[in-house]
Amino acid sequence: MTSISRRSFLAIAAASGAAALSNTVSAQEKPSVSEKFKDYPAGAKSAAKYPALPEPLPDLSLTETFSLGKSPLNEGSCITACHWGIVRPQIRGGKMVALHPFEYDYAPSPNINGLCNLPYSASRIHYPMVRESYLKDGPASREKRGTDRWVRVSWDQALDLVANEMKRIYADFGPSAMFGRSYGWMSSGKVNAAINLQQRLLNLCGGFIQTTNSYSTAAIGRILPYVVGMSDPTSTSWDNVLKNSKRVVLWGADPLVTDDIDWVTTLHNAAGYFRALKDSGIKTISINPIATDTAEYLNSEGIAPIPGTDCALMLGMIHELEKTGKCDHNFINKYTSGWKEFNAYVMGKTDGIEKTPAWASKVTGVPESRIKSLAHELQENRTMIMMGWGIQRIQYGEQPHWMGFALASALGQIGLPGGGIGTNYQYSSGGSPAAYGPFVGGVPASVEPVLPYNKAWKGSKVIPVARFVDCFLHPGKTIDFNGTKVTYPEVKMVMWAGGNPFAHQPSTNQLLEAWKIPETVVVTDTCWTATARHADIVLPAATQFEHNDITNIGTYSNDGIVAMQQAIEPQYESKPDYWIFSELAKRMGCGDQFTEGRSEMDWIKFIYEQSRKFGAQMGVKLPSFENFWKKGYFLYDVRPQERDYVAFANFRKDPKRNSLGTESGLIQIYSPKIASYGYKSCLGHPSYLEPTEGLNTPNKKYPLAYMACKSRYRMHSQLDGTSSHDFANILKREPIWINPENAKSLGIEDGDIVLVKNDRGALLAGAYVTDRIRKDTVVVHHGAWYEPVKMTDGTLLDIHGNSNTLTMDIPTSDLACGNVASSGLVSVTKYTGKLSEIKVWDQPETVNQ
Repeated sequence: MTSISRRSFLAIAAASGAAALSNTVSAQEKPSVSEKFKDYPAGAKSAAKYPALPEPLPDLSLTETFSLGKSPLNEGSCITACHWGIVRPQIRGGKMVALHPFEYDYAPSPNINGLCNLPYSASRIHYPMVRESYLKDGPASREKRGTDRWVRVSWDQALDLVANEMKRIYADFGPSAMFGRSYGWMSSGKVNAAINLQQRLLNLCGGFIQTTNSYSTAAIGRILPYVVGMSDPTSTSWDNVLKNSKRVVLWGADPLVTDDIDWVTTLHNAAGYFRALKDSGIKTISINPIATDTAEYLNSEGIAPIPGTDCALMLGMIHELEKTGKCDHNFINKYTSGWKEFNAYVMGKTDGIEKTPAWASKVTGVPESRIKSLAHELQENRTMIMMGWGIQRIQYGEQPHWMGFALASALGQIGLPGGGIGTNYQYSSGGSPAAYGPFVGGVPASVEPVLPYNKAWKGSKVIPVARFVDCFLHPGKTIDFNGTKVTYPEVKMVMWAGGNPFAHQPSTNQLLEAWKIPETVVVTDTCWTATARHADIVLPAATQFEHNDITNIGTYSNDGIVAMQQAIEPQYESKPDYWIFSELAKRMGCGDQFTEGRSEMDWIKFIYEQSRKFGAQMGVKLPSFENFWKKGYFLYDVRPQERDYVAFANFRKDPKRNSLGTESGLIQIYSPKIASYGYKSCLGHPSYLEPTEGLNTPNKKYPLAYMACKSRYRMHSQLDGTSSHDFANILKREPIWINPENAKSLGIEDGDIVLVKNDRGALLAGAYVTDRIRKDTVVVHHGAWYEPVKMTDGTLLDIHGNSNTLTMDIPTSDLACGNVASSGLVSVTKYTGKLSEIKVWDQPETVNQ
């Protein structure tokens, strides 16, 4: 018998998995349309296109671990879901060896390999851990967070430590000292949703500091209720766009990257529609300082303004429409309020600066002739403007989407088939028509307190989420926020679950300073993120592959319900989030109220039966739970009116009967309410406000504009600790995109390690020289894990390339107090120093008790 090496065996296993998938995919091409879509009737009627020739997944690089308790021939499969889509894990010997995509997925995620690696990654948290100094000295040792060694403890010891500290904080300081509003993309599951479970526990215990806003949509989410009466208006359906639009403008949007994920899970409907868009003959225009992946796929015309100048470009276009008589005043007079005040600003009557195309050209770097012709091109063709969210994660981020509605109003196409503006096409397959069926609930987080902690609340009960570092640093400080005043409470304890603020919070070095102020920090997570490394107590959570759960499909599309069936045993001593917080609740004396007598599977059944009951009321019959769990999914159909949905169509038809929830009931171009706040950072009408740092504010020390875009290889920082980082990293550093002209002048070649810095920090990155980025602008994609090293001069150098090391921790304005995570100025030089070894993906240093 020929002997086979372990490496060869792994290669054969991976190849056979790919071959099995290829056979499965080939088989899917044979059935008729009616047979293929028998479980997914909405798919047969959609304009979205599947790939012409479905491709098998690439071979998986398997880790070197098998379950020693299972035979390699002990094999099986199941179905589960995550933010990247629905998958069917293939199990051999107790190990997940492959993930096969769901048969109705329009574009399986390229990150499926990293997902398969996730439970076995080197960064996995194996056991409950406590900082060595915290075990000895408690909160007095907090200066050692991030540099201390770790001690493995039992689950009982870890949970007792956490519960005792919670009791102390509530007894001595009250709920206003507890910061438990974890933020992040937790598991897709409705039961093991770490953030919800933690907040449920803390609410039962007496409460905690709540936060408002999100890092994704803080500015747009605050401004649009003033403008159109809702924070996230439903977009015109893709089917309608494909039938009626003549121009599609992707303004600051890269949907083929950002639609790879969903807050729950996804069929990647948007990818199917982008295939159809490419085949449709509709002209697409991408307005972005970089040539995005979406623009590259569609072969879009590219217009590359200076970062942060989108409002100036729109103002120049509006001015051109006004001057040439092409502005649709019939629409403006009937459907908007405040155009007179805004027009005075456009024409320079209020500030002495007429917003002509020539002025806009000087601000944006876009040729005056193209600004003029673009205005006319969009006016002469039925145009859908698809605006992304990256352009509002900048200083004065409230302005671009407000200005976008002003431009769309000037074009007069809002409420027409294929025309107007949409602000969520780039998120969770926005624009996909909503299917008709019940949503899936979850374990409620908003519950009444049951424990007698009665200390008086100090400060405000709710703060803007991106200002939490300012809160840690300056307790008692009062700030302006959305027409109100907020006073920061004093934080004594932090409980964080399901997220990594050391990736998403701007100015990471300042966060590092603030993070040492609370007396105790507890982190519940699956991997050793930078946040976990800077905790006192770490509780290892199971991944979505290691427990059962349930979720709905599609945040906007609501395509159906999917079972999340446990594929493998929890690795090492990790536990499901529901188990962790149930055990903490027992120790706090509210265990019965927390669980309501239900196990994990009991909650799954309860949630499903609730959906089944609501479905019956809607006329949608869901199968029994047993049949649902056996099959693993149930997909809904789409009603014709949803497939042909036009945003604001009813409002356009009758603006009085279908008035918007604004001050006037119309689209608010000028807001007397905002004007009454007196904010210099957000006037009563959309404006172009020069950012503190930008290419129009010359800075010889830091001459390059800095952007932090979404990475195609992870979701925020998730998967950076898996094999996903192997696809793009340069010498294990995050790449930095730099224009060839800038690279040449700086003596930088493709693949060089460069030093990127400003007054907030410094990082190392690998140079990627490309003409897909405009001159004088650089991009470091968001989400690389933060790994600071102290240099000989005492400064910190992030040797891995976390983008937020360099961003500004200032509010977008006094209105939204959103985060500024995608703008600033930097310098870039070739790095000639010694390269420190990357250790951020490895286990931290431990010591035996």
